Amino acid sequence: MGNVIRGNVFGVARRAVLCGAAAAAIAAMALPAWAQSKVKVAGIYTVPIEQQWVSRIHTALKAAEARGEIEYVWAESVANTDYERVMRQYAEGGQQLVFGEVFGVERAARAVAKDYPKTAFVMGSSFKPQEPNFSVFDNYIQEPAYLTGMIAGAVSKSNVIGMVGGYPIPEVNRLMNAFMEGAKEVNPNVKFMVSFIGSWFDPPKAKEAAFAMIDRGADVMYAERFGVSDAAKERKVLAIGNVINTQPQYPETVVASALWHMEPSVDRAIAAVKAGSYKAEDYGPYSQMVHKGSSLAPLGTFEGKVPADVVAKVKAREQEILDGKFTVKVNDNEPKSTM
Repeated sequence: MGNVIRGNVFGVARRAVLCGAAAAAIAAMALPAWAQSKVKVAGIYTVPIEQQWVSRIHTALKAAEARGEIEYVWAESVANTDYERVMRQYAEGGQQLVFGEVFGVERAARAVAKDYPKTAFVMGSSFKPQEPNFSVFDNYIQEPAYLTGMIAGAVSKSNVIGMVGGYPIPEVNRLMNAFMEGAKEVNPNVKFMVSFIGSWFDPPKAKEAAFAMIDRGADVMYAERFGVSDAAKERKVLAIGNVINTQPQYPETVVASALWHMEPSVDRAIAAVKAGSYKAEDYGPYSQMVHKGSSLAPLGTFEGKVPADVVAKVKAREQEILDGKFTVKVNDNEPKSTM
C-alpha cells in the first residue's frame, strides 16, 4: 500500500509577509507572524499514527486543532526514501509549521529546511537545531522511566527483567538506562536481558523477543515496543509501559508506565509561529516532568498491589525530581544485558 496523506494541502498560495528593505531586514532575523486565526500545520510520520511515539505528537496536534488554533493535515507510513518529497510538498502547499521525525533522513530533511526558510520545522532528531528554522525534540522522559524502574525492581520475584527496544539510539537508550538505574535503586540484585528488534513497528517480532526472555526467567518486561505486553499477558508475567498508558488494554499485566506529553512542545511551537518569534531551538527539555512534558501513570488496577513502602519511595523520588533535588542521569550509551 502507498503512503497515506491526509488533507488538501496543495494549490494553496503562500501569504505575502513582509516587503521593503526594512521588512527584509526583520525577516532575516525571524519567521513571519501570521495574521490569520489558525496556523497551518502538517505532520509527517514514518510509521502509522497508532505507533506509541508518533501518537503523542498526533494527539497533541489534534488537541490544538480541536481548540481551533490550527488547521492540521498529516501523512503517515512515509518511507524514508519518500520523506524529502513529502516535506517539500507540504512546504510548497503553504504549511507554516511541520512536525515529524527524521531519524535516518537527517541530511535530506535539513536540506529541505534550508530551501524553505520561512517554514518552521520541529523534528524528532538526535542532533542539534539548525538555524534559522529547524528545531529538534525527543522524548526526554527518562525521569518517569526511572520511577517505573523502581516499581519494576520491587515487583520482580525472579530478579530478572527483560527489555525489548526498537533501535539502540539515544532516544531509546536513555530511557532504558534510566529504567535500569531505578530498578537497581530498590533491588540491587536485579539482572537485565536487553535486545533490539531493528524496527520501530513490528509487534510480532517484539513479541517473540519477549517470549525468549520470559522463557529464560524474566518475570517483568519493559515494553519499549508494541508486542511486548502481549507476550507478557500470554505468559502471565508483568510489564512496564512506555510513552503511552496501555493498562486499560492490559489491566492485569501493565503495572506502570512512563508517559510522554508532547503538548508543551507543540503549544510552544504554535505560539511562536503565530507571534512571528519562532526560531531554531531544542524542544527536548519541554518533555521533562517539571514542564509537564512527562509523568508517571497512575497505578490504576495495581493500586494496593505494589508494596506501600515502594509506593512511598517512588512518590518521594518523584517530588525530588520536580523540586530539582534529584537528577536522573542522561545516559545515551547502548544498554547491555547483565546476565
